[in-house]
Amino acid sequence: QVQLVESGGGLVQAGGSLRLSCAASGSTFSINAIDWYRQAPGRQREWVASISTGGTTMYPDSVKGRFTISRDNAKNTMYLQMSSLKAEDTAVYYCSTKLGVSRYWGQGTQVTVSS
Repeated sequence: QVQLVESGGGLVQAGGSLRLSCAASGSTFSINAIDWYRQAPGRQREWVASISTGGTTMYPDSVKGRFTISRDNAKNTMYLQMSSLKAEDTAVYYCSTKLGVSRYWGQGTQVTVSS
């Protein structure tokens, strides 16, 4: 099993930046790709970034060029650097990974962007 704990959320003005962290513990040697998702009130959970073990990254068009995902394998920590934030980026952000047939989620961290 893997435990994931997000941190770094908060309130920021539009145009500002935040860096989210995701600390992994447990069976971290089994972790492959790490994903970040977000969920705004009344909306479905939305994928926002992925990074493979080798560092290959992927983003949807909605955040491409503004968000950067990275990982420090030695520290078992993943990051989501968010810049040029918009009001529509307001959501609870979750990190997640899949091991075998099971997907693991952190508890989420709230990001609120004021316009």
